[in-house]
Amino acid sequence: MSDSQKFDLIVIGGGPGGYVGAIRASQLGQKVAVIEKENLGGVCLNWGCIPTKALLRAAELKNNINHLSDFGIEIEGAVKINLEKVVSRSRDVASRLSGGVAHLMKKNKVTVFEGVAKIAKKTSGGWQISVSGKKAATLEALNVMVATGARARQIPGMEADGDKIVTYRDAMVPKTMPKSLMVVGSGAIGMEFASFYSDMGVDVTVVEAMDRILTAEDKEIADIAHKSFEKRGIKIITSAKLESIKKSTKDVSAVISIKGKKQNITCERVIMAVGIIGNTEDIGLETIGVKTERGHIVTDGFGATNVDGIYAIGDVTGPPWLAHKASHEAIICVEAITKQKDVHPIADNTVPGCTYCRPQIASVGLTEENAKAAGYSVKIGRFPLLANGKAIAMGEDEGMVKTIFCEKTGALLGAHLIGAEVTEMIQGFAIARSLETTEAELMHTIFPHPTISEAMHESVLDAFDRAIHF
Repeated sequence: MSDSQKFDLIVIGGGPGGYVGAIRASQLGQKVAVIEKENLGGVCLNWGCIPTKALLRAAELKNNINHLSDFGIEIEGAVKINLEKVVSRSRDVASRLSGGVAHLMKKNKVTVFEGVAKIAKKTSGGWQISVSGKKAATLEALNVMVATGARARQIPGMEADGDKIVTYRDAMVPKTMPKSLMVVGSGAIGMEFASFYSDMGVDVTVVEAMDRILTAEDKEIADIAHKSFEKRGIKIITSAKLESIKKSTKDVSAVISIKGKKQNITCERVIMAVGIIGNTEDIGLETIGVKTERGHIVTDGFGATNVDGIYAIGDVTGPPWLAHKASHEAIICVEAITKQKDVHPIADNTVPGCTYCRPQIASVGLTEENAKAAGYSVKIGRFPLLANGKAIAMGEDEGMVKTIFCEKTGALLGAHLIGAEVTEMIQGFAIARSLETTEAELMHTIFPHPTISEAMHESVLDAFDRAIHF
């Protein structure tokens, strides 16, 4: 066996956390290697965040075409969907961006190894890592960052088969559109797929174990989403426990239990969207004693594990399972390793969340329920998009902006939006949270007219009984 190749930092996983951390480490003068077993960019770029948005864009365009007559535009004949082209474009987008990451690795002098990594042992020079794949290698580094991400959680006895029962990965590349579909789970992944398939003409039923959908979101916002989905024809069943699934050549028969009463649901396909679990297996973590809990690596605010020189960031460390959180964690981790100044963990409740269903949902900070539970006396502002000029002109007046302030200090505790393109607007409130902004600064901020973002301003004004347009 040849001598180990030596590095300052080895990153296991080339997803949005891993490759960003590798680039930042290289910028700080570190000799860096990334080990990726599949595609640079990880699940987010290749099988998650990016390609799903390409699919949802196709669905959005179809919905817009269906409503062209509202704008005085008439199209004769039926609108046809070329499913193969829809899926192909989604894959092309992912491929293009994955190639872009490869370019960034080369540009930043990051060495990429294609294969499966395993932390072997501690040596005098740091940690030894074996790479198995097309080209085996033995590497060594002072520090190791585990960024292996997560995968779809499976329900025992109801595992995905890639045909009748699928996870998000298979749901992204359908060869045919089913006539009927059951989505198990109503988080961001579940509702995005429910929205996509419904817009594509599929009869969709969502089954959720909790008493409401989108449990991570503010209840009021989730309730608006629920009504919107049902208005589109999506069936939603909450407080429902999935008891069993039976497959035949033609369809899937599921038994659910609602408050002790059983109900049968028959559909052509089932998407399992019941959460994700960290990829902690077969990396060597058990051998070296890295602590895990509930399938995720335990870290401090700087990505450090209980084992010196071993760090972890992103989905493998637990919720929220978001690409932008992983990227930010990676930068914090690398800057802490290299002892940069003014490095601090991600502040509580500052990570924005986005769901790209129709209508879009975006949030940052505390929900109304969580703010009250934390002991805050709150002031709530609401502004419906039906009172926003730009939203009305666009034909997108469904939705609301909701803001939550501390009554005593005026601090912005949380913001929750539902409606067209709110995922592009939430960053305004995220910046406000990071700057510890109060209502005064937001009230004195001038929002451009006509924009949907004006609803953000009006919501702030409403919290303090100063709304102008509603």
